[in-house]
Amino acid sequence: MRFDRITTDFDQMGGLPCIRGLRIPVATVVDMVADGMVPFDIIDAFPDLQPEDIEQALHYAAESVREREIPIRAAS
Repeated sequence: MRFDRITTDFDQMGGLPCIRGLRIPVATVVDMVADGMVPFDIIDAFPDLQPEDIEQALHYAAESVREREIPIRAAS
């Protein structure tokens, strides 16, 4: 997948992946979804966002997890 809505710039937000050059980190959007917010509420909080931005942020997060192993505790 091509991530044309995700940008990184070291001079902006320390290089964190952000949405379309805005100072809205992908992680913030993903956290909002994880907290149960729907796209309408997220866009209400960040009016510069578009529904496609939220969708791409989720795809980007999924791809990021695929690219490396994250340590998790084994089930007991």
